[in-house]
Amino acid sequence: MSGNPDDDRLEKLREQKMQELQDQAGQGGNAQEQAEAQKQAQEQAEAQKQALLKQHLTDGARQRLNAVQMSKPEFAEQVERQIVALAQSGRLQDRIDEDQMKDLLSELKPDSKSFNIRRR
Repeated sequence: MSGNPDDDRLEKLREQKMQELQDQAGQGGNAQEQAEAQKQAQEQAEAQKQALLKQHLTDGARQRLNAVQMSKPEFAEQVERQIVALAQSGRLQDRIDEDQMKDLLSELKPDSKSFNIRRR
């Protein structure tokens, strides 16, 4: 992946936790245990995503993303996935500040379906 030791450590922890959960699910074979293991894996992935976002976003950028989360949760999720992908690929050099977050949001925002009405 990237040369960042934090990213490598997070990836190793993720793999280790997934292996533990798969072992537990394999031993039990119970649907309820498998559902619980999957829920734990999702919570673990969410925690890792939040840790990466916290690491790569300034406070202002995080506040702006939280504001978007309140009004458009699907769009905010897409932006979060994009930031995590950039961070994991090593393409983020510095932390994203509020101005960069504005640019990223406007870049990823779907084209608004607006139209102009001209009166004659």
